[in-house]
Amino acid sequence: MKRIAGFFLLISLLVPIALADEGMWTFDNPPLRQWKERYNFEPSQEWLDKIRLASPKVSGASGAFVSPNGLVATNHHVAAGYIARLSTKERDLMKTGFYARTQAEELKIPDAEVSILASYLDVTKRVLDAAKSGTNDAEIAAKRRAEIAVIEKDCNATSGLSCQVISFYSGGEYWLYRFKRYNDVRLVMAPEEQTAFFGGDYDNFTFPRHDLDFTFLRAYENGKPANTPNYLKWSAAGAKDGEFILVSGYPGSTARLLTVAQLAYQRDVGNPLQKKVWELRRKALEDYAKLGAEQARQAQQGMRSFANSLKRLDGQQSGLLNPRNFSRKEAEEKDLRDRLKAKPELEREYAPAWNNIAGAYAKLPAMADRLAFSNLAASRIATIAQQIVTYHLEMAKPEAQRLPEYREGRVAATRNSILSPTPVYKEMDEAALRSWLEEARKALGVNDPFIKAAVGDAEPSEVVGRAFRETKLDDVNVRRAMLDGPADAVLNSTEPMITLAKRAEPVIRELRAWNEVNILNVETANGTKIAQARFAVYGKTMPPDANSQLRILYGKVLGYDEDTTLVPYKTTFFGLYDRALSFNERHPFDLPKRVMDARTKLDLATPLNFVYTADTIGGNSGSPVINRNGEIVGLNFDSNLQKLSNRYWYIDEGEGSRAVGVHSAGIIESLRKIYDADELVKELTGK
Repeated sequence: MKRIAGFFLLISLLVPIALADEGMWTFDNPPLRQWKERYNFEPSQEWLDKIRLASPKVSGASGAFVSPNGLVATNHHVAAGYIARLSTKERDLMKTGFYARTQAEELKIPDAEVSILASYLDVTKRVLDAAKSGTNDAEIAAKRRAEIAVIEKDCNATSGLSCQVISFYSGGEYWLYRFKRYNDVRLVMAPEEQTAFFGGDYDNFTFPRHDLDFTFLRAYENGKPANTPNYLKWSAAGAKDGEFILVSGYPGSTARLLTVAQLAYQRDVGNPLQKKVWELRRKALEDYAKLGAEQARQAQQGMRSFANSLKRLDGQQSGLLNPRNFSRKEAEEKDLRDRLKAKPELEREYAPAWNNIAGAYAKLPAMADRLAFSNLAASRIATIAQQIVTYHLEMAKPEAQRLPEYREGRVAATRNSILSPTPVYKEMDEAALRSWLEEARKALGVNDPFIKAAVGDAEPSEVVGRAFRETKLDDVNVRRAMLDGPADAVLNSTEPMITLAKRAEPVIRELRAWNEVNILNVETANGTKIAQARFAVYGKTMPPDANSQLRILYGKVLGYDEDTTLVPYKTTFFGLYDRALSFNERHPFDLPKRVMDARTKLDLATPLNFVYTADTIGGNSGSPVINRNGEIVGLNFDSNLQKLSNRYWYIDEGEGSRAVGVHSAGIIESLRKIYDADELVKELTGK
C-alpha cells in the first residue's frame, strides 16, 4: 500500500489544478490556493460560514438574505412560480408587479420554502464501509441505501433540522447535509414580468442584456419575520470593471466527470430524446394558450420554462457535437487511464470501471423511449394520483426498503407536494395529459406495456376526458383524506384518476427498477472506483459535478471580444430605452407604462446588467454576486450563448464565456425611481 500511495503522490504533482476561474466548489473544500495566488484573497472560516448561512435555496434555485429580518433577494424568474400562485384572472401580478409597503401587506405564498445549509459532516467512510460486504452492484446499492437511511433518520431525530446524505464525485464521497427550512415565505416586491424578461426569448442567453430580473421575498418564523443575523450587505456602488467577485448558490447539474461512453450517449441519444420530449410538452401548452387570454396566462410559465430549457439544451448539444470539445474529454480520460496503467496493480483495480459503465450504457438506447415516455408527468393531477398510490404502497414497507422520497427524512416533502394548495388548472392539465398520451402512443406503439396499462384499446382523449370529468383531486381536502385514510381505500378505489395511476404504477415501477439495476447501480459502483482513482491521481484539486447543492464560485467582472467587436462589461438604462424605442416598443421589446414614464427621473447612466467570468450554470439563478468584502454587487440571472456547453466542460474566459447579472446599483435606482419602494431601499441599505 505504501508503494501505491507513493506512486499516487508522485503523479499528483504532475497534474495542474483547476484552470483559470473554473469550478463549482463545495464549502468544505474551497479553492483557497487559487484565490490567494490569483486574487490575493484569503477569507477566514468565519467569512465563509457567513456566506454559506446567508445563501438560501429558493424554489430550486438560489437567493440571498439581505437584511437581519428575513428579507431574501432572488430573480423574478426564480420566484415566477410563487408570483403566479398569488395571481388570478382578475389580479395578474406577473403583469402588474407588486410591492408591499408594509410587512402587513406582504403576501403569504402557498407551499413556498427557503432553506439554508446549516452544517455538514463527511460520512463517506461510514457509507462505503457499510456497502463493502455486498457481492454485486445490487447488494452494494441496497446496503449503501440502508446505511444512508439510518444516518438520515438518526440525524432527523436528534438535530431538529432536515437531514439528507448527498453523494459527490459520482459516489466517491458522501456528506450529511443539515438544512434549516423556512416554510412561511411571503412576497415583498416584484417588478412586472415584461420588465424582468425584457427582450423575451430573443435576448435570452445573450449579452448585452437589459433586464430588471429581481424579486424580494421574506422568510417568516412563528408568524414574524425570521431572525437572520447572517445576511449580506448591499453595495450601492455595485460591480466594477475588473473586480474580483464570488458567487454563492445552487448550480443544478453538470456532467464534467462523466466517462466518454456516457457523454457519447448524451450526444447521440439522450439529448435528442430530451429535446423531443420538451418540444412535445411545450407544443401542448402553446396549443392550449391559443384558446384565449386566460388560457395563455395559465400556460405562460410552463411555455417560458420549456423555451428556456430547449435553448440551453441546444447550446449544450452544440458543444458535444464539436469534435474539438469532445476530443478534449477523450484526452482527459486517456490521460487518467494511462497514468493508472503505469502500475499493473492499479490497472487491475480500476480499469474495469470504464468498461462496466460502457457496457451498461450499451443497453440504454433500446430502453430510452420507454424510460422517457412511460410516465404521467405532463399532468399535475395525474402525478398527484400516482404519488398517493405509491405513498400507500411504500409506507407499508420497512423504511430501509422504501423508495428514497418516501423515507422518514424526505416523506414530508413528498406529502407537502401532494397537499400543495397551489391552484390546479384542470382544463390545462387535461389538455397536457391528453396530448402526452397521444404522443407516447405514437412513440411506443399500441402494444407497449405502458400504453396498454394507461389507455388500453381506448383513445387517450376518452380515458383522459373521463378521468378529469370525475376526479376531485384538484381539491386539497380530497387529497388529504386519501393520503391520511386507510391504504385499502386508495388501492381499491374506483376513482378514474386513481385507477389510471394504479394501472400505470406497476409499469413505471418496473422501468424505474430496470434503470436502477442496469444503469444507476452500475454507474455508482463504478463511478466510485473512478472517483477514487481520480482522487489518487489528482487529489481534490477539481470540484465535484454540480448537483443542486450549495457551491461557491469565483471570477472577475470582465467584458469580452466577439468576432470583430468588443462587448462592454455593463449595460445601462440608456441601453434599455434605446432598445425599446429602436423596436418601436414592439413586443417583446415593449415596457410597462410606469417604466417608460420613469425615464425622465432615472439616472440613465446607472449600470443595469453586467458580465463576469464565474463558472455558473442553471440553478445559479438568483445567486448573490459578492465582492471581497462580502457585499452584494449584483444577482446572477443568466449566461451568454458562448457558455451554454459548460455543462460538460469549463469554457475559458478567452472564449467569451460569461455569466450575466443584475447590477446592485440598477436595482436600487429602479426601486427608488420606478417603483417608489423607499422603505425597501432603507431596509436594503440599512438606513
